[in-house]
Amino acid sequence: MSTVAALQMTSTTVVDTNVAEAVRLLGKADEAGAALAVLPENFALMAGSREQLLAAAEPSGGGPIQAAVADAARRHGLWVVAGTLPIRTAGDRVRAASIVFDDRGEPVARYDKIHLFDVELRGGESHLESRTIEPGEDVVVVDSPVGRLGLSVCYDLRFPELYRRLLDQGAEVFVVPSAFTAFTGRAHWQPLLRARAIENLVYVVAAAQCGRHAKGRETYGHSLVVDPWGAVVAERPDGPGVVTADIDLERIRALRAQLPSVEHRRL
Repeated sequence: MSTVAALQMTSTTVVDTNVAEAVRLLGKADEAGAALAVLPENFALMAGSREQLLAAAEPSGGGPIQAAVADAARRHGLWVVAGTLPIRTAGDRVRAASIVFDDRGEPVARYDKIHLFDVELRGGESHLESRTIEPGEDVVVVDSPVGRLGLSVCYDLRFPELYRRLLDQGAEVFVVPSAFTAFTGRAHWQPLLRARAIENLVYVVAAAQCGRHAKGRETYGHSLVVDPWGAVVAERPDGPGVVTADIDLERIRALRAQLPSVEHRRL
């Protein structure tokens, strides 16, 4: 059995401030005995403009954001899923990259967000991620001390076919760094996370943004861990902080033997 931590943040438009807070929370995760910690989507920057996001983008494999997370992972002997941070592309957009660092601070996997949040919500709130973000293409699974991780980000949660692909590649724990809006979060956040756990009989670790951000954007919070039976075993409703829970891979195997639904698929 291993402990995971979901880190909840209220990221701002100031990269240095956000990175310092992420590093502080990683220390708290270490103090809580976590073997792996998950940072939220946009942990390093909740940009107020397209120009600001592009200016903060780093090359793959280098830059101060990646260096700070790698150093924290190494100092704390902690695996880290670095939520998302902007990685430069050859064009005029960035990739929303979720980078996994091992306990030596080495990057061992990278997932680029596939499904982009292009919506107009009630009350005039709109998001057009594709204007600034280039979608990824690859489904990514990586071995870790807490089990085989299936990587995803926020809006991906609404596309169950991605999680079936992760399951087929042996995922035992889905990680979901997110910045869910308060409006959609109230209606759909927990039901979707529980559904992904139940239908695949896996653990789900969801690290979220919370509170108010640039231009009045409000995110839902409620970072949580769901077990393979769909029970929420740990949750932090509001405010920055750390929530931890144990991952028991034997429970996954026992439940899949008891209810072999993942073996009964016909389509």
